[in-house]
Amino acid sequence: MNAPRIRFVQCLSPAGLHRVAYKEWGAADNPRVLICVHGVTRVSDDFDRLAAAMSDTYRVICPDIVGRGRSDWLRDAKHYAVPQYVSDMVTLVARADAQTVHWFGTSMGGLIGMGLAGLPGSPIEKLILNDVGPALNPAALARIGQYIGQPVRFASFEDGERYIREISRPFGGHTDEEWRKFASDVLRREDDGQWRLHYDPDIAAPLRASDAQSMARAEAALWQAYDAIKCPTLLVRGAQSDLLTAETARTMTERGPRAQLVEIPEVGHAPSFLHDDQIAIARRFLLG
Repeated sequence: MNAPRIRFVQCLSPAGLHRVAYKEWGAADNPRVLICVHGVTRVSDDFDRLAAAMSDTYRVICPDIVGRGRSDWLRDAKHYAVPQYVSDMVTLVARADAQTVHWFGTSMGGLIGMGLAGLPGSPIEKLILNDVGPALNPAALARIGQYIGQPVRFASFEDGERYIREISRPFGGHTDEEWRKFASDVLRREDDGQWRLHYDPDIAAPLRASDAQSMARAEAALWQAYDAIKCPTLLVRGAQSDLLTAETARTMTERGPRAQLVEIPEVGHAPSFLHDDQIAIARRFLLG
Protein backbone atom coordinates (compact mmCIF):
# COMPACT_ATOMS: atom_id res chain seq x y z
CA MET A 1 0.00 0.00 0.00
CA ASN A 2 1.46 3.36 -1.06
CA ALA A 3 1.67 6.11 1.54
CA PRO A 4 -0.88 8.91 1.21
CA ARG A 5 0.11 12.10 -0.54
CA ILE A 6 -0.19 15.42 1.33
CA ARG A 7 -1.43 18.13 -1.02
CA PHE A 8 -2.84 21.65 -0.80
CA VAL A 9 -5.47 23.61 -2.70
CA GLN A 10 -6.00 27.38 -2.59
CA CYS A 11 -9.50 28.49 -1.63
CA LEU A 12 -11.25 31.85 -1.24
CA SER A 13 -13.19 33.44 1.59
CA PRO A 14 -14.55 37.01 1.73
CA ALA A 15 -11.43 37.86 3.78
CA GLY A 16 -8.94 36.54 1.21
CA LEU A 17 -7.16 33.37 0.14
CA HIS A 18 -6.33 30.37 2.30
CA ARG A 19 -4.85 26.92 1.74
CA VAL A 20 -6.72 23.70 2.50
CA ALA A 21 -4.57 20.63 3.05
CA TYR A 22 -5.71 17.14 2.12
CA LYS A 23 -4.44 13.58 2.17
CA GLU A 24 -4.93 11.58 -1.02
CA TRP A 25 -4.89 7.78 -1.04
CA GLY A 26 -4.89 5.37 -3.97
CA ALA A 27 -4.11 5.83 -7.64
CA ALA A 28 -3.85 9.53 -8.53
CA ASP A 29 -5.61 8.94 -11.88
CA ASN A 30 -8.54 6.96 -10.45
CA PRO A 31 -11.75 8.75 -11.52
CA ARG A 32 -13.69 7.12 -8.66
CA VAL A 33 -13.33 9.57 -5.78
CA LEU A 34 -14.40 9.20 -2.15
CA ILE A 35 -14.17 12.32 0.01
CA CYS A 36 -14.04 11.82 3.79
CA VAL A 37 -14.55 14.85 6.03
CA HIS A 38 -13.91 14.96 9.77
CA GLY A 39 -15.71 16.44 12.77
CA VAL A 40 -15.42 19.93 14.21
CA THR A 41 -12.21 19.46 16.24
CA ARG A 42 -10.69 16.54 14.37
CA VAL A 43 -8.48 16.09 11.29
CA SER A 44 -8.03 14.17 8.06
CA ASP A 45 -5.86 11.57 9.81
CA ASP A 46 -9.00 10.20 11.49
CA PHE A 47 -9.71 8.38 8.21
CA ASP A 48 -6.35 6.63 7.80
CA ARG A 49 -7.85 3.17 8.40
CA LEU A 50 -10.99 3.77 6.34
CA ALA A 51 -9.06 5.41 3.50
CA ALA A 52 -6.51 2.59 3.33
CA ALA A 53 -9.33 0.04 3.24
CA MET A 54 -11.21 1.86 0.46
CA SER A 55 -8.22 2.86 -1.67
CA ASP A 56 -8.36 -0.44 -3.56
CA THR A 57 -11.47 0.94 -5.27
CA TYR A 58 -11.32 4.71 -4.83
CA ARG A 59 -8.99 7.63 -4.86
CA VAL A 60 -9.75 8.70 -1.29
CA ILE A 61 -9.40 12.39 -0.44
CA CYS A 62 -9.42 13.47 3.21
CA PRO A 63 -9.20 17.25 3.77
CA ASP A 64 -8.29 19.20 6.88
CA ILE A 65 -11.15 21.69 6.97
CA VAL A 66 -9.83 25.27 7.14
CA GLY A 67 -8.68 26.24 10.63
CA ARG A 68 -7.65 22.67 11.44
CA GLY A 69 -4.65 20.39 11.05
CA ARG A 70 -2.32 21.31 8.19
CA SER A 71 -4.72 23.87 6.69
CA ASP A 72 -4.47 27.64 7.10
CA TRP A 73 -6.47 29.62 9.64
CA LEU A 74 -9.03 32.15 8.38
CA ARG A 75 -8.35 35.85 8.76
CA ASP A 76 -11.97 36.49 9.80
CA ALA A 77 -13.38 33.94 12.26
CA LYS A 78 -17.00 34.61 11.37
CA HIS A 79 -16.47 32.55 8.20
CA TYR A 80 -15.89 29.35 10.20
CA ALA A 81 -19.28 28.09 9.10
CA VAL A 82 -20.85 25.53 6.78
CA PRO A 83 -21.28 27.85 3.75
CA GLN A 84 -17.52 28.59 3.69
CA TYR A 85 -16.68 24.92 4.17
CA VAL A 86 -19.00 23.93 1.31
CA SER A 87 -17.35 26.52 -0.92
CA ASP A 88 -13.91 25.13 -0.06
CA MET A 89 -15.06 21.60 -0.86
CA VAL A 90 -16.38 22.69 -4.27
CA THR A 91 -12.85 23.96 -4.97
CA LEU A 92 -11.39 20.67 -3.73
CA VAL A 93 -13.70 18.62 -6.01
CA ALA A 94 -12.58 20.79 -8.92
CA ARG A 95 -8.92 20.24 -8.00
CA ALA A 96 -9.58 16.48 -7.96
CA ASP A 97 -11.02 16.78 -11.50
CA ALA A 98 -13.92 14.65 -10.29
CA GLN A 99 -17.20 14.76 -12.15
CA THR A 100 -18.93 12.86 -9.35
CA VAL A 101 -17.90 11.82 -5.85
CA HIS A 102 -19.02 9.66 -2.97
CA TRP A 103 -19.00 11.39 0.41
CA PHE A 104 -18.40 10.23 3.98
CA GLY A 105 -18.94 12.94 6.59
CA THR A 106 -18.57 12.61 10.35
CA SER A 107 -20.49 15.17 12.39
CA MET A 108 -19.46 18.55 10.91
CA GLY A 109 -18.24 16.70 7.82
CA GLY A 110 -21.77 15.37 7.43
CA LEU A 111 -23.26 18.85 7.69
CA ILE A 112 -20.90 19.98 4.93
CA GLY A 113 -21.96 16.96 2.87
CA MET A 114 -25.64 17.81 3.38
CA GLY A 115 -24.99 21.39 2.30
CA LEU A 116 -23.25 20.27 -0.88
CA ALA A 117 -25.53 17.32 -1.68
CA GLY A 118 -28.61 19.54 -1.41
CA LEU A 119 -27.43 21.94 -4.13
CA PRO A 120 -28.76 21.64 -7.69
CA GLY A 121 -26.21 19.82 -9.84
CA SER A 122 -24.34 18.47 -6.81
CA PRO A 123 -21.45 16.12 -7.65
CA ILE A 124 -22.30 13.83 -4.71
CA GLU A 125 -23.71 10.50 -5.94
CA LYS A 126 -23.73 8.63 -2.61
CA LEU A 127 -23.71 10.15 0.86
CA ILE A 128 -22.87 8.75 4.30
CA LEU A 129 -23.81 10.90 7.29
CA ASN A 130 -21.97 9.71 10.38
CA ASP A 131 -23.99 10.60 13.49
CA VAL A 132 -25.34 13.95 12.37
CA GLY A 133 -28.54 15.43 11.02
CA PRO A 134 -30.26 18.77 10.45
CA ALA A 135 -31.49 18.93 14.07
CA LEU A 136 -28.77 18.80 16.72
CA ASN A 137 -29.51 18.23 20.40
CA PRO A 138 -28.83 21.54 22.24
CA ALA A 139 -27.49 19.73 25.32
CA ALA A 140 -24.88 17.94 23.20
CA LEU A 141 -23.94 21.19 21.46
CA ALA A 142 -23.44 22.74 24.89
CA ARG A 143 -21.20 19.82 25.91
CA ILE A 144 -19.07 20.20 22.79
CA GLY A 145 -19.04 23.98 23.17
CA GLN A 146 -17.46 23.63 26.60
CA TYR A 147 -14.16 22.46 25.12
CA ILE A 148 -14.09 23.88 21.57
CA GLY A 149 -11.78 26.84 21.35
CA GLN A 150 -10.43 26.64 24.88
CA PRO A 151 -6.74 27.68 24.86
CA VAL A 152 -5.58 24.56 26.66
CA ARG A 153 -1.90 23.65 26.96
CA PHE A 154 -0.34 20.45 28.25
CA ALA A 155 3.00 19.98 29.95
CA SER A 156 3.44 16.56 28.32
CA PHE A 157 2.01 14.46 25.52
CA GLU A 158 0.63 12.09 28.15
CA ASP A 159 -1.37 14.91 29.73
CA GLY A 160 -2.76 15.79 26.31
CA GLU A 161 -3.62 12.18 25.59
CA ARG A 162 -5.60 11.91 28.83
CA TYR A 163 -7.54 15.04 27.82
CA ILE A 164 -8.30 13.65 24.36
CA ARG A 165 -9.45 10.35 25.86
CA GLU A 166 -11.81 12.18 28.21
CA ILE A 167 -13.50 14.42 25.64
CA SER A 168 -13.59 11.58 23.08
CA ARG A 169 -15.04 8.95 25.42
CA PRO A 170 -18.33 8.80 23.42
CA PHE A 171 -16.34 7.36 20.46
CA GLY A 172 -16.66 3.99 22.21
CA GLY A 173 -14.13 1.32 23.09
CA HIS A 174 -10.64 1.56 21.57
CA THR A 175 -7.22 0.10 22.28
CA ASP A 176 -4.46 2.10 23.95
CA GLU A 177 -2.72 2.28 20.57
CA GLU A 178 -5.84 3.71 18.94
CA TRP A 179 -6.29 6.30 21.69
CA ARG A 180 -2.67 7.29 21.30
CA LYS A 181 -3.22 7.86 17.58
CA PHE A 182 -6.37 9.89 18.29
CA ALA A 183 -4.18 12.12 20.46
CA SER A 184 -1.08 12.28 18.24
CA ASP A 185 -3.22 13.33 15.27
CA VAL A 186 -4.43 16.47 17.04
CA LEU A 187 -1.65 17.48 19.45
CA ARG A 188 1.15 19.80 18.36
CA ARG A 189 4.36 20.54 20.30
CA GLU A 190 5.21 24.22 20.81
CA ASP A 191 8.70 25.72 20.81
CA ASP A 192 8.53 25.94 24.61
CA GLY A 193 7.97 22.19 24.88
CA GLN A 194 4.29 22.42 25.76
CA TRP A 195 1.57 20.71 23.73
CA ARG A 196 -1.51 22.37 22.22
CA LEU A 197 -4.46 21.35 20.10
CA HIS A 198 -4.06 21.66 16.33
CA TYR A 199 -6.90 24.06 15.53
CA ASP A 200 -7.55 27.79 15.53
CA PRO A 201 -9.35 28.55 18.83
CA ASP A 202 -11.55 30.96 16.88
CA ILE A 203 -13.37 28.10 15.12
CA ALA A 204 -15.71 28.42 18.11
CA ALA A 205 -16.47 32.10 17.44
CA PRO A 206 -19.66 31.52 15.37
CA LEU A 207 -20.96 29.07 17.99
CA ARG A 208 -20.32 31.55 20.80
CA ALA A 209 -22.09 34.28 18.82
CA SER A 210 -25.19 32.18 18.13
CA ASP A 211 -28.48 32.50 19.98
CA ALA A 212 -31.74 30.57 19.94
CA GLN A 213 -33.05 32.53 16.95
CA SER A 214 -29.93 32.05 14.81
CA MET A 215 -29.78 28.35 15.71
CA ALA A 216 -33.40 27.92 14.68
CA ARG A 217 -32.63 29.55 11.32
CA ALA A 218 -29.62 27.29 10.84
CA GLU A 219 -31.69 24.18 11.60
CA ALA A 220 -34.38 25.25 9.13
CA ALA A 221 -31.71 25.77 6.45
CA LEU A 222 -30.23 22.34 7.13
CA TRP A 223 -33.62 20.65 6.85
CA GLN A 224 -34.16 22.48 3.57
CA ALA A 225 -30.80 21.20 2.31
CA TYR A 226 -31.54 17.67 3.53
CA ASP A 227 -34.94 17.59 1.86
CA ALA A 228 -33.31 18.62 -1.43
CA ILE A 229 -30.88 15.67 -1.45
CA LYS A 230 -31.56 13.27 -4.32
CA CYS A 231 -28.73 10.75 -3.94
CA PRO A 232 -28.81 7.48 -1.95
CA THR A 233 -28.02 8.34 1.68
CA LEU A 234 -26.89 6.23 4.62
CA LEU A 235 -27.32 7.56 8.15
CA VAL A 236 -25.08 5.97 10.78
CA ARG A 237 -26.01 6.65 14.40
CA GLY A 238 -24.14 5.77 17.54
CA ALA A 239 -26.89 4.12 19.60
CA GLN A 240 -25.87 6.23 22.62
CA SER A 241 -25.40 9.47 20.67
CA ASP A 242 -26.41 12.64 22.49
CA LEU A 243 -26.05 14.79 19.35
CA LEU A 244 -28.27 12.90 16.89
CA THR A 245 -31.40 11.80 18.72
CA ALA A 246 -33.27 8.65 17.80
CA GLU A 247 -36.29 10.81 16.91
CA THR A 248 -34.32 12.96 14.46
CA ALA A 249 -32.77 9.84 12.91
CA ARG A 250 -36.21 8.31 12.43
CA THR A 251 -37.49 11.52 10.81
CA MET A 252 -34.54 11.45 8.40
CA THR A 253 -35.66 8.02 7.17
CA GLU A 254 -39.11 9.43 6.36
CA ARG A 255 -38.32 12.64 4.46
CA GLY A 256 -35.85 14.03 1.93
CA PRO A 257 -33.67 11.19 0.60
CA ARG A 258 -35.26 8.78 3.12
CA ALA A 259 -31.91 7.70 4.46
CA GLN A 260 -31.14 4.13 5.31
CA LEU A 261 -30.40 3.95 9.05
CA VAL A 262 -27.77 1.83 10.79
CA GLU A 263 -27.23 2.09 14.54
CA ILE A 264 -23.98 1.01 16.15
CA PRO A 265 -24.39 -0.30 19.70
CA GLU A 266 -22.29 0.87 22.67
CA VAL A 267 -21.11 3.98 20.82
CA GLY A 268 -22.10 7.61 21.27
CA HIS A 269 -21.03 10.59 19.18
CA ALA A 270 -19.48 9.58 16.91
CA PRO A 271 -18.50 6.15 15.54
CA SER A 272 -14.79 6.28 14.64
CA PHE A 273 -14.83 3.85 11.68
CA LEU A 274 -11.47 2.47 12.76
CA HIS A 275 -12.75 -1.08 13.17
CA ASP A 276 -13.49 -3.68 10.51
CA ASP A 277 -17.18 -4.05 11.37
CA GLN A 278 -17.77 -0.30 10.98
CA ILE A 279 -15.67 -0.06 7.81
CA ALA A 280 -17.78 -2.91 6.38
CA ILE A 281 -20.92 -0.78 6.87
CA ALA A 282 -19.46 1.97 4.68
CA ARG A 283 -18.12 -0.47 2.12
CA ARG A 284 -21.45 -2.28 1.70
CA PHE A 285 -23.34 0.95 1.14
CA LEU A 286 -20.82 2.61 -1.17
CA LEU A 287 -20.01 -0.46 -3.29
CA GLY A 288 -23.16 -2.55 -2.88
